[in-house]
Amino acid sequence: MPRRSRSRSQSELYVRPDSSTDDEPEPGSIAPVLELLVVFVLVAVVQWLTALVGVMGGLFVLAPPLSTNPWTIVTSVYAHSGLGHLVSNSVALVVFGWPVARATTRGRFHAFFAATGAIAGVTQIVLTGLLAAIPFVPVVPTAGVLGASGAVFALLGYLVASNRLSSGLASFVDVPRWLSILVFVGLAVALTFATASPGVALIAHFTGLLVGLLAGRTRILAVDPPTGDRTAA
Repeated sequence: MPRRSRSRSQSELYVRPDSSTDDEPEPGSIAPVLELLVVFVLVAVVQWLTALVGVMGGLFVLAPPLSTNPWTIVTSVYAHSGLGHLVSNSVALVVFGWPVARATTRGRFHAFFAATGAIAGVTQIVLTGLLAAIPFVPVVPTAGVLGASGAVFALLGYLVASNRLSSGLASFVDVPRWLSILVFVGLAVALTFATASPGVALIAHFTGLLVGLLAGRTRILAVDPPTGDRTAA
């Protein structure tokens, strides 16, 4: 049975599907950010409880070899090493995630957050392990990773590359793809080292930011009105 739609102006309107979709709330909602903050707190409580019986690391710390506790590829994204780590990532999530969440759907936002955080963490473990195996390379293999920093940096990268200013410049200037990638890599390196501090997983930050920049350039989280729901007055 076709949906009914009522126009309130002479301009063309887009009618979204019924509210039973899995991606609710619709674009424009900040609910995904608030949900992540709640998850951060709940995971912190579980971390504290499991630390009492000595199983916290196996549940939340992403450590080599990755095949030992594969679930930590995801769970480590929502865990933190302490209150300061939790608060700093939460603040950054609100600042960078808020505008991204308002431009996409709940499902896409959560999938992007989990996927970029997992990619960043795995890259930190794998790449430091490979570099440490090369003679005369002063890199120590990463013993363990946890935290949402990689995903938060991905949100920052997406925000930078997909905002109206950068999109507008891209429409006026025909920039070669190789140059865009080079600029993104340079920006990722600069921002990563600008936020560096002892004990920070720099490769994870760099990876998350670079993935976010590339995703923002392609506007992978953008939601277009369904063409089948278009009605005219």
